[in-house]
Amino acid sequence: MEKFRLDKSEVVLLIIDIQEKLAPAMKYKDKVVNNTKVLLSTAEKMNIPVIITEQYPKGLGSTLKELQSDLKQDYILEKVHFSAYRSELKSYLNKINKKKVIVVGMETHICVFQTVRDLLEDNYYVYIANDGVASRTKENYLNGLDLMNQMGAIITNTETIVFDLLKKSTDPEFKSLSKMIK
Repeated sequence: MEKFRLDKSEVVLLIIDIQEKLAPAMKYKDKVVNNTKVLLSTAEKMNIPVIITEQYPKGLGSTLKELQSDLKQDYILEKVHFSAYRSELKSYLNKINKKKVIVVGMETHICVFQTVRDLLEDNYYVYIANDGVASRTKENYLNGLDLMNQMGAIITNTETIVFDLLKKSTDPEFKSLSKMIK
């Protein structure tokens, strides 16, 4: 059952390519941004490391402005490969020694899928917030989730992640975080 448990001391939040020129084309962009904000707040309150990737920022722009004010910029990785799991990210994950990765981002069936596949292949536990990832079409979104599920990723949602990290209603962060989930 270890695969299905989240503890704030064991996790990292990975935000993949929620960028200025990419996001407007995404179905359910607003929901993804709002849920990413919830997870960013959770990470900040629980001292969970945050990793942000930006796919070719010269062409796709930087991370959305509405997320930048919430970013606890632990580590920002510019990339040109679709998978973010390359030498820089590998080194950083080894340095912080976290084996459970919570993932949100764009696009579900491309950069998110390839990154998750590579993380799983290297024996990480990966948790996809299904309401925190997006693609341009519903079919591609569903296909990406299905592929990641088949590979062994845990397909979950923002609320389940937050409450699993909280563990109990007496957690000092319960009131402020539960208010964000509506």
